[in-house]
This record gives sequence, structure tokens and C-alpha cells, in this order.
Amino acid sequence: MSPSELKFSLLTDGGPMVWVLLLMAAAGAVMLAERTFYLHRAQIRTTAFLAGLKNILAKRRIVEALTVCEETPGPAAAVVKVALLHAHDDEVTMRYAVQEAALVELPSLERRLGAIAALAQAAPLVGLLGTVLGMATTFHAFSQGSAQYQTVQQLSHGMWQALLATAASLAVAIPAHLSHQFLQARVRSIVRDVEWSANEIMRYLLTEYRQAPAAADPAPEGTPDGGPPP
Repeated sequence: MSPSELKFSLLTDGGPMVWVLLLMAAAGAVMLAERTFYLHRAQIRTTAFLAGLKNILAKRRIVEALTVCEETPGPAAAVVKVALLHAHDDEVTMRYAVQEAALVELPSLERRLGAIAALAQAAPLVGLLGTVLGMATTFHAFSQGSAQYQTVQQLSHGMWQALLATAASLAVAIPAHLSHQFLQARVRSIVRDVEWSANEIMRYLLTEYRQAPAAADPAPEGTPDGGPPP
């Protein structure tokens, strides 16, 4: 028997619940791939990002800083952009605007994590149902079997179905649970970056940015000191 025929035989011998578990595994793999790619793009090097913004803001180029925020993916850049839009407002107004922006951005990080957690919890129950169906097949063979050989054959088939359903459920539940924990750790890391970025940019705008002297207008051509021409 070739490996492909063996795999198909395991699927057919495992009963209908194995096919359900196979669909659950495929759905979980798709959600894991999508969330991993999304969170990878959402997490940026916030220290380098803010250092670059501070260099731009030190030259009083706030429009250029806003453009950098728009071109940078992730919730940290979006929250920092809101802070820059309120750079000349009072502290309370700026803080409320930043908090509102964070409330809008952060829920998108946790999207589909609940579905992956539910899949990890439901897979063992689906496997348990497959196990029960396999055992039911076994006891039905006992009650209906007339020949000893036929009864033993049906007994082995039911037990095999029960074991395959249990193994398939664990094979789905364990990776799903680990994937959920991995994604949650990534989300917590991004949330910490967002909080730090928001606090750091607000501190900079309220202190160093406002205390720095405004850039002087360039003197007219031919008058280096800006005074009237001779």
C-alpha cells in the first residue's frame, strides 16, 4: 500500500468525525497564516521609528512626520499620527484623542484569535464524538454478529475508528492551542509597543517640541543679517 493510499485509508476508517476534524485543521491553518502575516506587518521597530520622527520634528516639519506615519503600517504609527495631529492642543485633549485611537486600532489585533481558541477547545469534543461513534459500532457488532469471525472483525473496525478519531482530535487541538498562545504573545508585544510609543510621543510633544524655538524665517537675499539693504 502506497503512502497516499494509507492516508486515505486512515481517513475513511476514522469515520465521519475525522473528515470534520480535517476541515477544522484546514480552517485553523488558514487563520494562523493570516494572523501571523498581519501581526508581522503590524509590529515595527518603535524605537527607531520614534527616533526618526523626533529628528523630523526637531526641524519643525510636522507635515513630513505625518507623512511618515501614514506610510508606516501598524497601530503604533496610527496612534502616533493622532498625537501629532493634536500636537498644539492641551495635554488632556491630546491624551483623550490618543486613547480613542488606541481603542480603534487594538481590537483588530485580536481578530480571529477567539476562533482559533474555540477550534482548539472544540476539536477534542469532536474527537470524543468520533470515539463514541466507534464504540457504538463495536457494541452494535456484538449485538448483531452471528459468526465469531465476523464479530471480531467488526470489533476491530469499531475500535480502530475510535482510536483514529481520538488521535485526529489531538492532532488538531494541540497545534491550535499552541498557535493561540503564540498569537496572543505577539498581540501583547504589539500592545506594549503601542502604549510606549503613545506615551513617548506625547511626552516629547508636550515638553521638548513645545519648548524648542521655532525655526527662524530665512533672511531675504542680499541681506545676511535680515536687516534692510544698504
